[in-house]
Amino acid sequence: MNGVAGGPGHRPTSSPRQEIRFCRAADGTRLAFASHGSGPPLVVVSCWLSHLQHDWQSPVWRHFLDELGAVATVVRYDERGFGMSDWSVDDFSLEARLADLEAVLEATGHARFALLGMSGGSAVALAYAAAHPDRVSRLVLYGTVCGEPVMFTSDTLPVEETYRTMIRVGWAKEDPTFRRVFTTKFIPDATEAQLAWFDDLQRMSTSPENAVASRIARQAVDLVAEIPTIHVPTLVLQAVGDRSATFDNAVKVSSRIPGARLVALDSRNHILLADEPAWRVFMTEVTAFLAPDRDAARRTATRPTDALSAREVDVLRLAADGRSNDEIADGLTISVRTVERHLSNVYGKLGLTGRSARAGAVGEYLRHLGP
Repeated sequence: MNGVAGGPGHRPTSSPRQEIRFCRAADGTRLAFASHGSGPPLVVVSCWLSHLQHDWQSPVWRHFLDELGAVATVVRYDERGFGMSDWSVDDFSLEARLADLEAVLEATGHARFALLGMSGGSAVALAYAAAHPDRVSRLVLYGTVCGEPVMFTSDTLPVEETYRTMIRVGWAKEDPTFRRVFTTKFIPDATEAQLAWFDDLQRMSTSPENAVASRIARQAVDLVAEIPTIHVPTLVLQAVGDRSATFDNAVKVSSRIPGARLVALDSRNHILLADEPAWRVFMTEVTAFLAPDRDAARRTATRPTDALSAREVDVLRLAADGRSNDEIADGLTISVRTVERHLSNVYGKLGLTGRSARAGAVGEYLRHLGP
């Protein structure tokens, strides 16, 4: 399925609960990202198995979307090679994935945000927090990697080679037998309906070739030097019985980030299920951890223009100077299409429609922000 975003039979559409958009990574890869919920922004760097649209019908992921969206404006995206993003990808390196996150952030316009790194996505979140502490208000890690390259031994290498062979042989087949091996490792306490859904997600989310290439690239990630340089408030949550990302990973990472707090969750599931007590602990901890961001947003959001992101203000400032969209794009080194998208977001936030929307937005800027 090379070159097809979203895999077989999945055209990009929007859920009534989220808005799905696309942007381009530095190397031209098309990335799908979505926003839903309300409150201060929470950018999710999710695990490799995701599909922005399919996850809304999920008995495995749906509670994450509903409950996180109740406390934050959730921005999430399908990684390169997965879900609704382009599948025709050769580079799965950490550097490419980090550039993808930066492209998504540029498209959303959020200048400062909380960052949630889940599973394999935690490597990207860790790398970004280390490189851009001014952009990250707080960092949440769940099912985190340890940041050390995987070193295979004579005992573990044959096991890994077996996993890779199972992916190559069984990932794309209708029969889920081979995929069920991975499913039971991720969610051993799931119901049959949840297991079956996750079996399907694997085949739907990417190709066998991408699954193997991505797995190999993730095993080479080295963040040993970067992790101790992270100095943003950090919360690490980890299921004690997780066989996919071990509790030892969380101990290593939390001990290396100054001031990080580690919360142990009583679960065997890599993806916490909605009806297990550990899920309630997860949401209680995350909600409390994000509370300062919500309080700050409430204190500052006293005027319509306060809801605008820093990038949206930049665009509006140039529009107020009488610049055309082409001139704004040149001035900010972004595409005209991105300018149009930022202006559309501005109009929506200010409640403006029709031909007079641009003039109304400029007037609002001049009244409240100054030229």
